[in-house]
Amino acid sequence: LCPAMEVHASTQMTISSPEAAELCRALGITRVVVPRELSVADIRAFAAGTDLELEVFIHGALCMSWSGQCLTSEAWGGRSANRGQCAQACRLPYDLVVDGEVRDLGDVHYLLSPKDLAGLPVVRELSEIGVHGLKIEGRQKGPTYVATATAAYRRFVDSIASGVPLDRVTQQGDVRDLALSYSRGLSTGFLRGVDHQGLVEGRFPEHRGVFVGRVTQVGRSSVRVSREARSGDLGSGTLASAALKAGMGVVFDQGRPEVDEPGGPVFRVEDHPTGGYVELGFGRPGPDLTKVHVGDRVFVTSDPSLPKRALAKAETLGHRGIPLAIRAEGSLGAPLRVTGVARAAEITVVSDEPLSAAHAGGLDEALLTDKLGSLGDTPFRLASLDAAGVVPGLHLPVSGLKRLRRALVAGLSHGLDVARDVAPAGVLASLARSPALVDVARPDAALTQPQIVPLCRTDEQLDAALALGFPEIELDWMEMVGLGRAVERVRAAGRRVVVATVRIQKPGEEGYDARIARLKPDGILVRHFGALVHF
Repeated sequence: LCPAMEVHASTQMTISSPEAAELCRALGITRVVVPRELSVADIRAFAAGTDLELEVFIHGALCMSWSGQCLTSEAWGGRSANRGQCAQACRLPYDLVVDGEVRDLGDVHYLLSPKDLAGLPVVRELSEIGVHGLKIEGRQKGPTYVATATAAYRRFVDSIASGVPLDRVTQQGDVRDLALSYSRGLSTGFLRGVDHQGLVEGRFPEHRGVFVGRVTQVGRSSVRVSREARSGDLGSGTLASAALKAGMGVVFDQGRPEVDEPGGPVFRVEDHPTGGYVELGFGRPGPDLTKVHVGDRVFVTSDPSLPKRALAKAETLGHRGIPLAIRAEGSLGAPLRVTGVARAAEITVVSDEPLSAAHAGGLDEALLTDKLGSLGDTPFRLASLDAAGVVPGLHLPVSGLKRLRRALVAGLSHGLDVARDVAPAGVLASLARSPALVDVARPDAALTQPQIVPLCRTDEQLDAALALGFPEIELDWMEMVGLGRAVERVRAAGRRVVVATVRIQKPGEEGYDARIARLKPDGILVRHFGALVHF
């Protein structure tokens, strides 16, 4: 329907290795959104193994499963997470059952609810790797969240590009605002590697904001809170340098987020840095302090000044268009030639009337920048203008310059639209020729009756399957140890043997498929796209 539109592979496809990216290439896909479970080291290896563009989730909610592999919502409620309808089963409370008995975990009940991702600390590394895009998760988030998140990462990326690092106060302010706009606690997710204990706190499933500390004393209209930092939380302690202010909303976390928790706006703040505590005064409306206890955790959940501050930050970034370089050339009696270059597109337009002698001033760099560079609501922004090729003292009506600008924008817009034109027929033809995707006729293709195929994961299961006489057996060994022996047992019994691949293959793990291939099974149960290409 739209062959000129770029197609990107969603993270729901679980394209987790360069080998899997080759399938995307065959389908005409130009960019892969890698799984959120890959580390920076994994992404570096991925980028080294493919020339497709890579996009990385940098901020927002994390899934409790591998991206694209969670079927809980679909299985329980018929709502597919891979079609944007996740019911968020991971945000529900659970009990931990060990050997048939419920383990008492105190106030830890949200065992599958990860903290939110905040990848600011690794943006520089991703930039050096050559990642093409940073993706911010924003499902059902408000405008303040959008403005805060985009402004923070835009500013950080620009500082890297300019070589001028952001000062510590600015960085702390950005992290504070990210946590206040929406967070379940901020972490670097899997970008720094696997750390399950730091990834899941388990005490709440929804927005908590910024942690301040614990209640040490409760009065009639005030509460004393000790300053603390939370281990492994990126947003912890960010209010220490930017003190709590009257008007901010707080909640007293008692480990039961499913019931009404005491909380409300702060009326008065007295900071005691030498004593390591802050005193919060409340009025009406406010929390019922008879329900607040020593030891309760205190979080700042809102700041009424944040929406206005977020909008101001976003506006300072200005219009972020496609960089356009313009070159102008012209002489007396000849038309003005204007060449524009934006990304891979280049176009030259000429005026419909010749240049004449100017009575005063004439065309110079300032005038051309003003008239040709007024790009307004177009997709472009003027990056540079070279007027060295225009002979001084020449004139062209302003209306002629505007027509040139409009023609330039129209031509470049069209050029960028078709720069990655993918012909569907050509893609289909390449798929048909691809040896990795050829339909191989099976020996039992003529079967007309249903066939039961057991999938075995242990030697005991294999013993039973062989004894029952199944003509085909699939082996899904959790580890490679003993897999070769199992394959030989099925083959010696005269049965057809099929081996299942792993479900996820990270960059550098291609050896698993290679080892399966050396076993020469009769078939492969393919469970990741890299294996589809490999076999």
